[in-house]
Amino acid sequence: MRATSLRLHNYFRSSASYRVRIALALKNVAYEYVPVHLVKNGGEQLQAPHHAKNPMEQVPALELVLDGTPRVVAQSVAIIELLEELYPEPALFPRDPFLRARTRELVEIVNSGIQPHQNLAPMKRIDQLAEGAGRLHAQHFNRLGLAAYEERVKETAGKCSVGDDVSAADLFLYPQLTTARRFEIDLAPFPTLLAIEAHCKTLPAFQAAAPDKQPDHEP
Repeated sequence: MRATSLRLHNYFRSSASYRVRIALALKNVAYEYVPVHLVKNGGEQLQAPHHAKNPMEQVPALELVLDGTPRVVAQSVAIIELLEELYPEPALFPRDPFLRARTRELVEIVNSGIQPHQNLAPMKRIDQLAEGAGRLHAQHFNRLGLAAYEERVKETAGKCSVGDDVSAADLFLYPQLTTARRFEIDLAPFPTLLAIEAHCKTLPAFQAAAPDKQPDHEP
């Protein structure tokens, strides 16, 4: 299957978008960057053009042409797995069945265990029930998820989460640590995660995907 005309609809600060940018950079895939501002204009992700690409009204969404047919794939896990199928090297999922499963487990600790609790929509909804509770809710699940990741990853960690090679797990962990700092989470209890982050920070793909390197970056 041949892919052309890749356009990534994303937001520089979105950790889910950040994951996909790292994957694209690692696999050296050219794409057009399409900014979707989550706050300006009432939230561009809520407007009809983006809703048509992702009915969940979230970022990222990858627009591309597959064998001549225009397609859109949303949600970072689905996008990264599609990129893995289209561009197998470097591989983001180990060949070993257990390590492959562990990689997916670590991915889901972040994707399912943390991410939904820190998104703008649920935080705003929780704030309507109790002012300031949305941030406290997000902080709680950041601590819970990162503690679980720290405990689980010790079995497989090398320079990265699963051995010495970057896997999909690192694509989820690295942006999450950036977000955790925005939520003022003390990361000192997670030395394994900080060591993995320090290694990934030296890699060009992670550097290129950083929020402050994106065209829509704001201080």
